[in-house]
Amino acid sequence: MTAETPTVDTPTAATPGAGTAPTPDVPLRRNSAYLLLTTGRFSQAIGAGVGTFAVPLLAFEVTGSVGQAGLISGVGQAGALLATLPAGVVADRVNRRLLLLVAAATGTALWATVVAAGLTGALSAWHLAVVLFGSSMVSAFVNPASGGALRAVVPAAQMANAMAVNQGRMAAVALFAGPVGGFLYGMAHVVPFVASVVGHAIEVVAISFVRKPLNGERTGQTHPLADLRDGLRFVGAVQLFRAVLVLITLLNLTSIALIVAINLELVRTGTDPRLIGLVDACAGVSMLAGAIVAGPIVQRSRVGRFGVLTIGLLVVALVVMALAPTYWVFVSMLAAGVFLYPALNAGFTGYLTVIIPDRMMGRAMSLLGLTGLIAAPAAPVLGSALLEGYGIGTTLWVMVAGMACVLVALCFVRPLMRIGKPDTWAADALE
Repeated sequence: MTAETPTVDTPTAATPGAGTAPTPDVPLRRNSAYLLLTTGRFSQAIGAGVGTFAVPLLAFEVTGSVGQAGLISGVGQAGALLATLPAGVVADRVNRRLLLLVAAATGTALWATVVAAGLTGALSAWHLAVVLFGSSMVSAFVNPASGGALRAVVPAAQMANAMAVNQGRMAAVALFAGPVGGFLYGMAHVVPFVASVVGHAIEVVAISFVRKPLNGERTGQTHPLADLRDGLRFVGAVQLFRAVLVLITLLNLTSIALIVAINLELVRTGTDPRLIGLVDACAGVSMLAGAIVAGPIVQRSRVGRFGVLTIGLLVVALVVMALAPTYWVFVSMLAAGVFLYPALNAGFTGYLTVIIPDRMMGRAMSLLGLTGLIAAPAAPVLGSALLEGYGIGTTLWVMVAGMACVLVALCFVRPLMRIGKPDTWAADALE
């Protein structure tokens, strides 16, 4: 089916996931399909996170080279970048439940080969690179499929709360995957990868028990490239999406470069590694706390206006860091600056999930997800280059300028400012 050209200015009312979502009277805690999907995704995410954390450690153990260990990690992450656009097309063409099952089973098998090779002493650097490459490709296919699946089992009125739970899950994974991976690696080098196998296997079991249909309207038997072009036209025709692609890329670029620059500055000045880890840990705890209160915040807020508040808070935190670039200022201001992030992410992602047509969900989410993949390789280069060439003070002021540009631009994105509270989202559905 060829996508129709949508507009945000004159949306057509529609009920997302009609015929598949439960009635709004069923709370999320009693929605078995939602609970199974969420449990499976959390298990997969923590398993993949623990394994991904341990890969460079084991790669260094195998190769004895920091450079080769970094190369293996880089090659692995390239899988997600290469697979993102095809994954969106596939997610709109096939049975989402089957796609999630195949992806989880593939992840289980990939990490199981690392365990087997590690136990037999046959593990090589290239084996690790291939597994990490494959695992990141699996994640690229899972993300658009799980977004559409969630839409199929969660009513629009409950989407904000569902996305808040998702933000809590992501914050928990980011906070605990590293420490858990390090602890397990200390027990035995293959143990983190056993956790990865178990995490993916739990997702296989959870998805297999989902009985509700996870697809609405699928694309027809058209050529995959035609489907991709339709997805590009769909995203390009919506002013909100065009603005988001630019602004979130700049936001991610600035945020990641900031973290890299601060960590490198602390390393350069001889800060205890445990204290360096505390910076990221405090930011993670703050985001987890923000995720806990994200649901009530999103229910009472308009996404665009709340976005201005969130980015404004981060700009203030950056200014304080630029004026007083000391360790405890970094710790406190980073934690304060990211506190509202989970609520903003939950609100905006929930809105997108409600308004994007089911047949376009995979392609649209994959295209919008490119913002993070584009920023990920460029941000460390930017942060380290600025730090090396100009020092931490100038670097922080550049970050202030970048984030201030995002803040000002947000105020002029009219479709974003017009987004209402969650009970109005369904009326903005695109066709």
